Amino acid sequence: MELNGKVVVVTGAGSGMGREIALELVKRGSKVALVDFRQETLAETSAMVKALGGTSSEHILDVSDEKAVQALPAAVISALGSVDALINNAGIIQPFVKVNELSMKDAHHVMNVNFTGPLMLIKGFLPELLKRPEAHILNVSSMGAYAPVPGQSVYGASKAAIKLLTEGLRSELLNTNVGVTIVFPGAIATNIAANSGMGNMVADSNAKAFPTTAADVAAKLMVDAIEKSTPRVVIGKDAKTMDFLSRLNPVYAAKLIYKQMASLLK
Repeated sequence: MELNGKVVVVTGAGSGMGREIALELVKRGSKVALVDFRQETLAETSAMVKALGGTSSEHILDVSDEKAVQALPAAVISALGSVDALINNAGIIQPFVKVNELSMKDAHHVMNVNFTGPLMLIKGFLPELLKRPEAHILNVSSMGAYAPVPGQSVYGASKAAIKLLTEGLRSELLNTNVGVTIVFPGAIATNIAANSGMGNMVADSNAKAFPTTAADVAAKLMVDAIEKSTPRVVIGKDAKTMDFLSRLNPVYAAKLIYKQMASLLK
């Protein structure tokens, strides 16, 4: 899909990959609806867009708030015009604890933000996207969707859910003008732990030593995928390696991750 002149909605646009995605879209001529629940960081992204000479609108929104999500399409159309693409990037991780120690409140919150929110956004924008000459939906999943991480089991389940939702949606839309992409990032250099607001986030020297992919590099790959209508994107050497190992020998892959991550489980 040609992005120049198109209107694209980006959730989680206040920081990290979402911010870099928004800036990359602007560089390619898109108008961007910036969506995030943090007003201060959203304003920072908006200022960066203006510095590039781009056009954007700001929408302070919790993606798990059903009424707010239902009102978003009309707000974006009023601000920027008809919507051509939706990028479901917003997401949170869970506290690094085992399932037995994770509260149901935290479990529900992770599922609501990572799965129910994107589902509601898709249902909100899809009727409009189907009216466009060409349109696209890109959903951000995670390496955790296929490579189990101890202490992040519910997070992984939420990302596996968005994976299958996206793949099913792509099949449903095969004969339409709407392309669909699922993205599996590995470790990305962002502040997702701090922004998740879940509490009890832990880290150690081993975790800090894990290789990461720069957020702007990941953003370019995702925007490329929209332009090329690529159905599946795996980002980062870690994600690619575990994608291969999880298919070849899932038990071995799970044990390998356990050895790397067990120190985070206190």
